[in-house]
Amino acid sequence: MPHRLLIGLLCLIALYSGQPHADQQRKPNVVILFADDLGYGDLGSYGHPYNRTPNLDAMAAQGQRWTDFYVAAPVCSPSRGALLTGKLPNRSGLYGRSINVMFPGDTVGIPNGEITLAEGLKSRGYATGIIGKWHLGDAPSAYPTRHGFDYWYGLPYSNDMEWVGEKSFEQIIAPVAQGKSVDLKTLLADRMPKYLNPRSEYWNVPLIRSKRDGAGFSDSILERPADQSTLTQRYTGEALAFIEQNQDQPFLLYLPYSMPHTPLFRSDAFAGKSLGGRYGDVIEELDWSVGEVLGKLEQLGLENNTLVVFSSDNGPWLSMQHHAGSAGLLSGGKGTTYEGGMRVPGIFWWPGSIKPGVVSDIGSTMDIYTTALALAGVTSVSDGHDLSDTLRHAAKGPRETLAYYRSGHLYALRKGPYKLHLISEGAYNTPPTKTVHEKPRLYHLGRDPAEQFDLSSQLPEVVADLLRTIDLHRAGMTEQAPLFDQRLTRASH
Repeated sequence: MPHRLLIGLLCLIALYSGQPHADQQRKPNVVILFADDLGYGDLGSYGHPYNRTPNLDAMAAQGQRWTDFYVAAPVCSPSRGALLTGKLPNRSGLYGRSINVMFPGDTVGIPNGEITLAEGLKSRGYATGIIGKWHLGDAPSAYPTRHGFDYWYGLPYSNDMEWVGEKSFEQIIAPVAQGKSVDLKTLLADRMPKYLNPRSEYWNVPLIRSKRDGAGFSDSILERPADQSTLTQRYTGEALAFIEQNQDQPFLLYLPYSMPHTPLFRSDAFAGKSLGGRYGDVIEELDWSVGEVLGKLEQLGLENNTLVVFSSDNGPWLSMQHHAGSAGLLSGGKGTTYEGGMRVPGIFWWPGSIKPGVVSDIGSTMDIYTTALALAGVTSVSDGHDLSDTLRHAAKGPRETLAYYRSGHLYALRKGPYKLHLISEGAYNTPPTKTVHEKPRLYHLGRDPAEQFDLSSQLPEVVADLLRTIDLHRAGMTEQAPLFDQRLTRASH
């Protein structure tokens, strides 16, 4: 055989063996179902007495239900950034000290140097899609399709942004940028009637479709304002179509629902059907959606090769009263570093691979990043841990500590069952007022998950150990400047 022909044949064999078709069956699909502001106690399997969540409860019974599962931040944008980068917000820059989340018109987004979960899996031949809320940049250059996703259908930010007939975000932050205070409590009170009796036209939120188009991208606004009453239904339809279209190759489906973030919207099919009122209707429609996704995987015979994870971006927005969820027996909610703000449901489902049970080891949404990439054969550098052995063999979880950050500041740290509070503070004008503890407060979360009984005086040696762990954590933190606060610089000029 001529030398040139032999080389060509070898190259063809190498090229063919490197194609996705040759080894895709060994790579699991990854589906992440991510609720917005859903509380730790909102599901039947986590103790809610009224919300009917049969699909999520079955998912928990057939897979693993984690009791001590956390987000990396107690509000939307930094939490979502940590899920997709596997890094604490301070390490990626996806946080703000003055502005907690991203808003309409934000032109910054995930730094290009960060390897997102979508980019990591795409390098292994995965199709990648996001159906739902993004909240990591509002400019086309910051869209998910610029960070590893092939396809996006959803909202660029929270469903209560872009108020119609109200002060714009620029008008609100202008005095803040000039060092003046803003009465957010009054602002929220003035808007509460619209939150509690919502209509889609109150918020000029766009529904966007974005695709990779060859070497470029195509972006279009499909609807503005989005009809929010049908969002969960339409997200579900898009998700099912994505699974259908990509069933012959490994895929990542990230489905970050817009609900149950206030304002609460549900379709006519679920309106008034729950004992829990409007909020309960929304939760039961989300449960329906989860059932549709799992059913589609089973219909196509993909369930044994698909890891599905369900969680929430933070705890319940308690100041929204009966339009908010429940943190169960946990204290605090969204915005706080109490357990109710950062401990969320964590359900893992993978028939035939996951060892069913209840896991009370510490887990984090950042671990989803590391685990999914490891299963696909991608080595990553992150703040996450690979949970594969725990999921498959019920091995002890690899995570020993968890840092509780808020607005770029370390408020608390957990090690084993103990949690040490350096700073305590409520959120959204709810108590307590911010207190930097001269003597940190210590709680045993196994015996006191509601954080009521301070053990610092009784266990000084445990306090000392956690303080040493905090020093080590801080020494290992390479911090980036807060990207969200760039809006303040522009507003001051």
